[in-house]
Amino acid sequence: MKLEGIHHITAITADAPGNVDFYARILGLRLVKKSVNQDDPTVYHLFYGDERGDPGADITFFEYPGARRGTAGAGMVHRIAWRVASGDALTFWEQRLGEAGVATEREEGSLVFADPEGLWHELMIVETTDQPLTADHPEVPKEFALQGFDSVRAYSFDPEQSRRFLEQALEFSAGGEDAWEVRGDQRGSFYRYDRTEQRGVGGAGTVHHVAWASPMDDHEAWQKRVAEAGASPTPVIDRFYFRSIYFREPSGVLFEIATVGPGFDVDEPLEHLGERLSLPPNYVQLRDRLEQVLTPLPDTRRQLATGGR
Repeated sequence: MKLEGIHHITAITADAPGNVDFYARILGLRLVKKSVNQDDPTVYHLFYGDERGDPGADITFFEYPGARRGTAGAGMVHRIAWRVASGDALTFWEQRLGEAGVATEREEGSLVFADPEGLWHELMIVETTDQPLTADHPEVPKEFALQGFDSVRAYSFDPEQSRRFLEQALEFSAGGEDAWEVRGDQRGSFYRYDRTEQRGVGGAGTVHHVAWASPMDDHEAWQKRVAEAGASPTPVIDRFYFRSIYFREPSGVLFEIATVGPGFDVDEPLEHLGERLSLPPNYVQLRDRLEQVLTPLPDTRRQLATGGR
């Protein structure tokens, strides 16, 4: 069995409207699902990605209004790297982010910046045979759009404590010092560590977990394998849009293995993804109450399409 790279990455925000503005308007991603945290349905779960909401480009956020700013430390992902196609794309994003008041640092082949709550991102020129996963945006030319995830970087006191589990249980392939490649038949990505002595504090601007993609037919076998490796996974949980198991790898990072499918178009047509509050069947009866307590969000896609009207 092989995992198909990163499925999605979930982080925390204290400001859902600002979050939509940054990820959908400025970064050019599509808000593909406006739903709720299924473990706490009074909390938004927002999903941004490519035009179809495919695994591999899906960054998601739980909104906890007023949450304090967190600090990444050992056992936490601290940087998300996205693929872009060229140096011209980096120049485009350097200018676009600068015009939006976002500080950037240009490095060899990459551009580093943080979102308004301090979550770090990196845009990297990557040559790959993987299909580019892009969203349509009137202000972002297709050739400059973000193309999906390349990697995540996590902090660890000692990455060696995770090597055996990553390579033997999850079949990650060593890809350099403190780095591994996760590649299946369709896609791949990288998992990298940076060493630290600092403990992290969860909160706004921090990553909650990283999910790896599994074909549907392999999912229960992954749950069994992780359990046999001593990582104490949850049972398989049906999230309606995909199925999930959760566990912590030895360095403390919260992992999920999520299935490729059923997908975000299971309850709304592709052309209207993310336009209304989508609730899995077990939560539909809560719609009236939730729509009264959840923060109103801007309809960025419509506003862009109509010139702000």
